[in-house]
Amino acid sequence: MNSVLVASNRGPVSFTVSDGGELTMKRGGGGLVSGLSGVVKDDGVLWVCAALSDGDRSAVRQAPGGRIDHAGYDTGPVRMLDIPPATFHRAYNAVANSTLWFVNHLLYDIPNAPNFGTKFEREWESYRDYNGAFALALAEEAGHGARVMVQDYHLTLTPAMLRAERPDLRIAHFSHTPWAPPEYFSLLPDEVAREVLEGILGADHAGFLTDRWAQLFMDCCERLLGAEADRVARTVTHQGRTTRIGVHALGVDGAALWQRAGEPDVESHMTALREQVGDRRLIVRIDRTELSKNIVRGLVAYGEFLAAHPEWHGRVVHLAFAYPSRHDLPEYREYTASVQRCAQEIEDAYATEDWDPVILNVDDDYPRSLAAYRLADVLLVNPIRDGMNLVAKEGPVLSPHCALVLSREAGAAAELGPHALLVNPYDISGTAAALHEALVMPEEERRRRREQLHAAATALPPDRWLAAQLDALA
Repeated sequence: MNSVLVASNRGPVSFTVSDGGELTMKRGGGGLVSGLSGVVKDDGVLWVCAALSDGDRSAVRQAPGGRIDHAGYDTGPVRMLDIPPATFHRAYNAVANSTLWFVNHLLYDIPNAPNFGTKFEREWESYRDYNGAFALALAEEAGHGARVMVQDYHLTLTPAMLRAERPDLRIAHFSHTPWAPPEYFSLLPDEVAREVLEGILGADHAGFLTDRWAQLFMDCCERLLGAEADRVARTVTHQGRTTRIGVHALGVDGAALWQRAGEPDVESHMTALREQVGDRRLIVRIDRTELSKNIVRGLVAYGEFLAAHPEWHGRVVHLAFAYPSRHDLPEYREYTASVQRCAQEIEDAYATEDWDPVILNVDDDYPRSLAAYRLADVLLVNPIRDGMNLVAKEGPVLSPHCALVLSREAGAAAELGPHALLVNPYDISGTAAALHEALVMPEEERRRRREQLHAAATALPPDRWLAAQLDALA
């Protein structure tokens, strides 16, 4: 039986099936996996996750009890859940990504959405089933008094479900997203909003990336549940149980990041990018084409900067990595197309025979991203709303002279704001002006700010971030 368990939708490994039926394993994707994989493997923590693909499901069915670590793979302890594909699709796409994500990132086009009817009721039932599958697996795997770390908006109901099965466990839930204010969270059907809040309050400890998101969660508990929130003690008491509220600002492991960024594949990409860009200044952004990342407004701001500052024509390049995300959802496919159209409009307006003002890449390539960080003169991070945003932290670690243009709506602004150029993500002209300010910033100031950004970004690396939450359950 296990004394520490981590539960998340996406796990530390994924599998693909070849045409010949052979399974190939690789590291799982996503920021949460990147942040926790090394820590969890080193400490021998059991990771419980969902099978996301046909390859994953095939691996699970060949593994005793779904334990991938018992199937001949060197993964560290992993249990992967083979949830029926239709149930998974409704829980993941229809509820987690199209509802809870939209609420907490304030993404709805309110005159037209959301619409909660009988279709959503079926989808919500699948979300319950999905969370129940995790609760059951955790209950089966956990030793007496074990500590269980439940991750993110996919699994908001799991803590209360697990509490009902195993009251001996010490349970934490961590939200990697922002949290919505009560008036926006109330867009959810009343019973759904109550279930989400009470689900998280089934934990002993509810963690958030910033104090702002923690305070908004407590606001929702007060307003929608009638719970008692103690702002000084950071607790919420509801139906006779008290949940502690924690703030844990996830940072990056600077040494590990630099080690990876110094490998030959990254050096090769740096050489290729230098040849492509020449001696021009480089504005970099690295994002998934996720609606909250605000890529289109960033590109429009760059276009406005070029219009206002012709002296920079031919002297600067905007390197935009916009990696496709959630293409099962039509809104995301259209957003990716919008990003491509906007970049092409800038090219059409300003490009010359020897200068491409925008280089847009939509093929995910991690080594190339690390190379771009190392070369960046300016890093643009302008989300509409973001739980933290590790890009804002990784860039200043890898670039020796990076100026950061950062949205005030990113969770990272709480730590990095004093040393960055903060912008209103909706203010295109303000963002354009910040790009110019970043480019002309004196070198001494640039390096001073970068040193401060580096220190803040590495203050709480993943191992200490996880240890702080485990300590909170002690």
